Amino acid sequence: MHFPLLDVTDVKIRPIEKGGSDRKFYRIRCSPNQTLILVKYNLERQENRHYVEIAKFLETYGIRAPKIYFHDAAEGLIWIEDLGERDLYSYRRESWLVRRAFYESALDEIIKLHRVPESVCVEMKEHLPAEFNAALYRWEQRYFFNNCLGRFFNVSESKRKELAALPSLREIAKRLASLPRVLVHRDFQSQNIIIQNGQANLIDFQGMRPGLAEYDVASLLFDPYVELSAAERSELIGYYRQKQTNNGRRVNGQFDDTLQLCAMQRMMQALGAYGFLGLVRGHEHFLQYIPGATRSLRGIVGEIEDLKPLASILADVGSSDLSV
Repeated sequence: MHFPLLDVTDVKIRPIEKGGSDRKFYRIRCSPNQTLILVKYNLERQENRHYVEIAKFLETYGIRAPKIYFHDAAEGLIWIEDLGERDLYSYRRESWLVRRAFYESALDEIIKLHRVPESVCVEMKEHLPAEFNAALYRWEQRYFFNNCLGRFFNVSESKRKELAALPSLREIAKRLASLPRVLVHRDFQSQNIIIQNGQANLIDFQGMRPGLAEYDVASLLFDPYVELSAAERSELIGYYRQKQTNNGRRVNGQFDDTLQLCAMQRMMQALGAYGFLGLVRGHEHFLQYIPGATRSLRGIVGEIEDLKPLASILADVGSSDLSV
């Protein structure tokens, strides 16, 4: 009815099994050259309703993302462009020479988002989830303590409360919340970046909100799904700095410290999500990423002053024999 030009004589529908979202994705193949993605979302979750508005916003600012063909708000259905099946994650075993170009393309797109004027951020606010503030950073920390250290590693409640009460964690949340915000993707990692014709496209952006640019950069460079070497990470940080400078945005000396703190926050959020999705929602495949992400978090926390008790417990649980 909505796509009269499509050949519907031999339609094939295949579910796309990916991620831990409550949305359902289907690839609709009408012919070898005619495919669409159908998204079925939960009408009760407010952020799902804003997906279309955010997608149109991204298109307005020239940020590559799937085009919206049709939105049936009553049924919770969105028909979107099919950009293919190759995400950045699928290239993880390619040489750095190949991957670097894709990572740089991804950073180019996120920089476009980070450059959006503050006045536009205010206009978009009604379509976005709650901005990053001290309460949200503290929530990410507790999410980690409860769902990763608690549910997965079985660390006692008393020990978790002791760690969560570390003054440095509260100070980090306050410090990050005090910095100027831009629009951020919130889940900017390899599985949410589709590579089409050598260029990066953003997907799964319904969590977009005001936050710190460094949070997005940390999400990509400390991605639990793909391990980057220190040299590769350094190259990409240099690329991001240079691009921002070229755009007239000076990245000051505070950038490295903020990036490290954002990496800690992002890793806590990811580990909390893996524990919750794996042990509460039944998506057990997420549990395989916990050991590697725990090691990464230990490395990050070990360099942050006054967080030695947390680094110590991460070393203890990380050395245990895990079968996931």
